Amino acid sequence: MRKIYLDHAGATYLDLQVKRVILSQLGNFGNASSVHGAGRLAKKSIDASRKEIASILNSKPEEIVFTGSGTESDNLAIFGVARANKKLGKHIIATKIEHHAVLRACQYLEKNEGFKVSYLDVGDNGIVDPVAVAKALRPDTTLVSIMYANNEIGTIQPISRISKTIREFRRGRLNQNFPFLHTDACQAAGALNLNVQELGVDLLTLNGSKIYGPKGAGLLYARKGVAISPVIVGGSQEGGLRAGTENPALIAGLAKALEVADRIKGKEGKRLAKLRDYTIESILSHIPGTHLNGDSNFRLPNNVNISFASIDGEMLMLALDQEGIQVSTGSACTTGTTEASHVIKALGLGEDMDKGNLRITLGRKTTKKDIEDILKTLPKIIGRLRR
Repeated sequence: MRKIYLDHAGATYLDLQVKRVILSQLGNFGNASSVHGAGRLAKKSIDASRKEIASILNSKPEEIVFTGSGTESDNLAIFGVARANKKLGKHIIATKIEHHAVLRACQYLEKNEGFKVSYLDVGDNGIVDPVAVAKALRPDTTLVSIMYANNEIGTIQPISRISKTIREFRRGRLNQNFPFLHTDACQAAGALNLNVQELGVDLLTLNGSKIYGPKGAGLLYARKGVAISPVIVGGSQEGGLRAGTENPALIAGLAKALEVADRIKGKEGKRLAKLRDYTIESILSHIPGTHLNGDSNFRLPNNVNISFASIDGEMLMLALDQEGIQVSTGSACTTGTTEASHVIKALGLGEDMDKGNLRITLGRKTTKKDIEDILKTLPKIIGRLRR
């Protein structure tokens, strides 16, 4: 049976160029904190990767903190900033459609450390209004965390406009550094602008597993001057913000993956957007009782998320898997739960649509034939499940 992989928002395969870089670094076994030759060689490799990533983000190399995943980077941003600045305020703003790496960190701070969190609604298109952010800002707000592009419905948030709103709020304060703005850009990498100066963010999360890079490698951009407390302690690595011996091979792979993704994003984005629009139009026009989740224009070029009335999304996903078509219902981090996605719920579609969504995310190897194959199979399965 021919396999069609359409879950690139969940994980991507390893790009051949990235694989070569990782393999070339596997013999680099030294501890980058050691001063002998092997240690200096490892440090040189990590420094080169840090510099390459900084050039893509338009940041300083020392503002890049390497971590083990996007989740760890989100945790470092939320816990780290909240705890380091709690004397100045204990109020955080996030949206209701953030990744659980952000939401659960916020909930933990609420439950255990006395923080207050404002969870902002999004419109039925999945986009937060910058005006709502402005209204939620308080004198004790120290952190705003809003993801750049949603991992489930692919909607792109107006981060630059939100940043402008926060900067205007800062002007009226004695301490004009607060609140800080964090964005989870794991899904945005390889599709959107990552220039942190143009975005106006203070912290930005990325990882390797969504950009054809290695799993187990992530990073947090943290602007110089942002006070952060470490979450993992035990050593002085990564500027004292992330203890643990660094892995030069995975870090080099992450840097290469980001370089490739950023270099080809224009051409590849146009190709994927064409396939995306063809997929959406075909499903909506040929299958009754369907609804596109997320904005039709301000969305990632590879994201298709559609709800099917009177359908269980898990059953639909499993039925497609039996036909060799691998998709998902939402975030891979919540697969196995019986609850409808918190992101889909936030759109206000109603119970009949909430549990019947399907996420199809295209990738570099996706062809029109792949899409045509799923379009042939999907209506039959929908009909059978509805009967």
